[in-house]
Amino acid sequence: MKDLRHWLALVRTPGLGWPSLDAMLAEFGTPGALFTLNPRQLTPFDLSPKTRDALQNPDWERVDTDIAWMEDSGTTLVPATSKDYPEFLRGIDHPPIALFARGDVGLLTDYQLAIVGSRNPTRGGTATAADFAGTLARAGLVITSGLASGIDAAAHAGALDAGGGTIAVCGTGLDRLYPASNKELGERIVAEGLMISEFPPGTSPRPENFPRRNRIISGMSLGTLVVEAAQRSGSLITARLASEQGREVFAIPGSIHNPLARGCHRLIRDGAKLVESAADVLEDIRNLASLPTQLADTITSPEAEEEDSNDPDYERVLQTLGFDPTPVDVIVAQTGLKADVISSMLLILELQGRVEASPGGRYARVN
Repeated sequence: MKDLRHWLALVRTPGLGWPSLDAMLAEFGTPGALFTLNPRQLTPFDLSPKTRDALQNPDWERVDTDIAWMEDSGTTLVPATSKDYPEFLRGIDHPPIALFARGDVGLLTDYQLAIVGSRNPTRGGTATAADFAGTLARAGLVITSGLASGIDAAAHAGALDAGGGTIAVCGTGLDRLYPASNKELGERIVAEGLMISEFPPGTSPRPENFPRRNRIISGMSLGTLVVEAAQRSGSLITARLASEQGREVFAIPGSIHNPLARGCHRLIRDGAKLVESAADVLEDIRNLASLPTQLADTITSPEAEEEDSNDPDYERVLQTLGFDPTPVDVIVAQTGLKADVISSMLLILELQGRVEASPGGRYARVN
């Protein structure tokens, strides 16, 4: 890539934001030219003393170390001026100067939907995230999330299992996969999807990094779907950022007895769109952008879901359930069906209002 060394030096320049950098590039033309400026030429720009000093004394040794790691790991840099940089992201306040990327960079310019939620979801919430991600990915949307445990991981995996695209936005350098428990999933995302970060190699998982990561998740996406979130949840920060960026916010309701539904209920009270199916999300998104017609072709209709739920396996599940909450393990044992099949069936039955989820991954009949 042309000017890679200079772009990496800009990424490592403390306090340098895109608005100031954009103005400097408009004035002086190339990234390389910015490292030849004298103090008088830098004066008109809104730069701190620390930023001006870094531009005049860049750490080229550190930059060369970055380049060596990038070559070894197959990492590329996508600056904000690149055609591969997401147009939606460029339009937010203070977008990243550049994105480090491992995997299929082409996914950055596809239409994206963010799916986020609790790090400790119920079994039903995990199944819901994977199901929505898979359906929307098959419809042609790239599923974007933060590679956290729980809902994020389920959304990434659901999209890949469906043969679709997914983007993981990290709050660390791409040389430090976090959390470590998602190592296998992270490797799969690099191989089949895309992993990105605005942070250079060596950046550790500091708390202040994750709100910055969240603005990228929401900023690249047409909308953000929240699947299970407590009242105090990082997912609500992502939803708030999405709203501030002028993007749609979707939330899946749950049982009033489930504490992980309270964040979603709060979002709905504040104006988020209540959704019961992937078709609800897609229908709303169609009104926001000129999406290809084929995005609608593979979305399961509510009628099709109703038809599915009338087959003998669904009847076996309903017969197993009483009006008192029943653990999923008991349903598996009594029906002989696999746990992942049961979870998917319970999701459809819950969306139809025929069963209700309770805390602890339990389900009860409604009628």
